[in-house]
Amino acid sequence: MFFIKQELPINRQIRAKEVQLIAETGEKLGVVALNVAIEKAEEKNLDLVLVSPNANPPVCKIMNYGKYKFEQAKKEKEAKKKQKVLEIKEIRVTPNIEEHDFGFKCKNARKFLQDGNKVKITVRFRGREVNNSRAGEVVLEKFINELEDIAIVEKAPKLEGRNMFTILAKKANI
Repeated sequence: MFFIKQELPINRQIRAKEVQLIAETGEKLGVVALNVAIEKAEEKNLDLVLVSPNANPPVCKIMNYGKYKFEQAKKEKEAKKKQKVLEIKEIRVTPNIEEHDFGFKCKNARKFLQDGNKVKITVRFRGREVNNSRAGEVVLEKFINELEDIAIVEKAPKLEGRNMFTILAKKANI
């Protein structure tokens, strides 16, 4: 179920003495008393909706409010459909990764990038490996060099605790 973020005051909820009235066709009917505006809307079996409360005098439009809310919800749903959710896929490696494993992880990273996702490559240090953090840097640099044809470095290699990571994103022109 979709809801409009801001409910508009309608008919008797409107608290103004006089309003700028707009017909359902979009034609301006001028400044009229609130009671007259409500009567005109009721004659046509429609609602009087306050569309611009901050104007002086406030602007009201005669419309089918239920249909208007439905159309707004439909537009919101369409906008949500077109939205692309960006994911960050993570690939974890160790500083002493074997060549075959490196190739396999690199192939997965390439696939993730081609799908439009960002890739976070994390080198996890265990035990005393953290003392030789240069080995992790070398692995990350190797990943960056291997994927430089399709990716750019969004975040340079950085050591945080026992993990060193970098974030790669797809190049814009590909």
